[in-house]
Amino acid sequence: MNHRILCSIGGLAVVLAAAGQTLSPVAKPAAAKTAATWTPPRTPDGKPDLQGIWSNASNTPLERPKNLGSKEFYTEQEAAERAKQGFLGDRGGPQEVHYDFSQFGMDAMQAKFAQNLRTSMIVGPEGRIPPMTPEAMKRNADLAAKAKGHELDGPENRGLTERCIIYGNAEGPPMVPPMYNNNMQIVQEPGYVAIFNEMFHDVRVIPTNGRPHVPQNIRQWRGDSVGRWEGATLVVDTTNFTGQTRFRGSTENLHVVERFTRTSAETILYEFTVEDPATWVRPWSAQLVMGPALGQLYEFACHEGNYGMANNLRNARFEEATEPRP
Repeated sequence: MNHRILCSIGGLAVVLAAAGQTLSPVAKPAAAKTAATWTPPRTPDGKPDLQGIWSNASNTPLERPKNLGSKEFYTEQEAAERAKQGFLGDRGGPQEVHYDFSQFGMDAMQAKFAQNLRTSMIVGPEGRIPPMTPEAMKRNADLAAKAKGHELDGPENRGLTERCIIYGNAEGPPMVPPMYNNNMQIVQEPGYVAIFNEMFHDVRVIPTNGRPHVPQNIRQWRGDSVGRWEGATLVVDTTNFTGQTRFRGSTENLHVVERFTRTSAETILYEFTVEDPATWVRPWSAQLVMGPALGQLYEFACHEGNYGMANNLRNARFEEATEPRP
C-alpha cells in the first residue's frame, strides 16, 4: 500500500459550537483573534479563496469523556499536563496502534500541539452525540442481529472501510478527522469547489452554481452536496444519502450542513450540523479549525494493498471446509 501515515495529532486548535449558539472562548485561538480583522483573499471570480492543502488533524475527541461530566474546558495547566502525557483522541490515553511512527519521524511525542482547552468537539452540557430514538435503537439492533453469524459470508458482508468504499466519515460529509491521512486539497473554479482527500484518495465535487439537489430517487454513498456562498463562508448542504452509509447509525434521510470560513492565512473554520429525526432526538453540531498541511498529498492505494479482505475470506472458507460435520 503506497501511502504515508499521517496520524490525527497535528497542532490544531479545535473549538465547537452547537447550532445557533455563540462560540465559547477557547484561550483566544489564533482564528478568533484574526477573523474579525483579516480579509480573506479572493479568486478571480471574486469568491473567498479556500484553496490550498489543509489538514483537519485534531487531538480533541469528538465526544467528551464521561468522567468529565459537564466540564467544557481544561485549565491551561490541565491541557499542558495532558499534552505532556500524550493523551489523544477518543481513547483518552496515549496512542497505541500497530504502526511504528517513530521509525518515520511521526511519533505522537514528536508532534507539536497548539493550545486547545476544549474537552470535546461536541459542545453543551453533555458534550456528546444526543441519544438515539427508540426507533433507531431497534433498527440498528435488528441490523446487527441479521448480520450476526454472516460476517464472513462474502465481501458484501464486510464493512465499507474494509471494502475500500468509504473510510468512516474522513471524506465527509461531515468530515470527521480520521486516525491518519488527514490531509486534503481544496481547488476552486467558477461554479465549483472540489475537495480532494488523501484518505481513500477521493474527490468530492461541490457545485456552487445554484444547481438544485438531484431527485430523491438518486442515492449516493456520500450524498448529494450543493454549495452556496454566504458572505465569506461556503455553505454546503448534503442530502440523498444511501441507506447503507449509516453515519453513526443514521438513515438515508440524514441531512448535513457544512460551513467553510477562511479565518486567517493559515486557518479555515469548519463547522457542521447533522440531523436525522429517525435517528437522534435532536440535531447536533461541531466545528474545528483546519490548518496548513505539511507537504503534498500522497496516494492512498487502498484496493492495491487490501490483502486483509482476501485473507479473511480465504481463512473463513478454509475453516468451513475443515470443521467436523455434526
